[in-house]
Amino acid sequence: MFDYSIVHWMTFLSAAVLLNLSPGPDIAFILGQTLRSGRRHGIAAMLGIWSGASLHVVMAAVGLSAILATSALAFSVVKWIGAAYLIWLGVKMLLSKGDSFISSNEGGSLRIQSVYWQGVLVSALNPKVAVFFLAFLPQFVVEGAGSAGAQLLLHGSLIVVVAAFIEPPLVVAGSKLGAFLRKNKRVGLWMDRSLGALFVALGARLAASTK
Repeated sequence: MFDYSIVHWMTFLSAAVLLNLSPGPDIAFILGQTLRSGRRHGIAAMLGIWSGASLHVVMAAVGLSAILATSALAFSVVKWIGAAYLIWLGVKMLLSKGDSFISSNEGGSLRIQSVYWQGVLVSALNPKVAVFFLAFLPQFVVEGAGSAGAQLLLHGSLIVVVAAFIEPPLVVAGSKLGAFLRKNKRVGLWMDRSLGALFVALGARLAASTK
């Protein structure tokens, strides 16, 4: 079971690395939260994104993602919910006064929990991720290496594992940069504005996307 060649693993892992390095809402959310609130919030955002991605992996393994790939209505519903959520996050940042860049321990644990669930939603409500997994993972299913569902689950899980090697250094670097930026409230204000505009743009791009 799971008997693959070296070429298979090299091809898959290369694709997984490129996938995790590609810019998108997930990376933007992780870096945004790290810059705004520090390393702990960046880690919470990262764990939330991983949880949302894991949900997509399970959906692909059991075939639920096929619904999004074949049903225009289902794809559109999830797409518009996801786009609205990204735009809502962006508007909140645009309307802020830069206060999110001022360190505060009050309500820290609640804030971290909130960031985690926001990360879950940012990833889970992106139907393009579900469709991508459904199109990408089957290419690495090898006849005789195990059940298709088990192979999909294995390869999808490994994509999240690869992310665990790539994204933590981004959080560390972002936390150092964020610590510098948070010393100046004016810089914090413009950083909120920039991040807000980025999320609105990402939401608009998702809304305009097709399968």
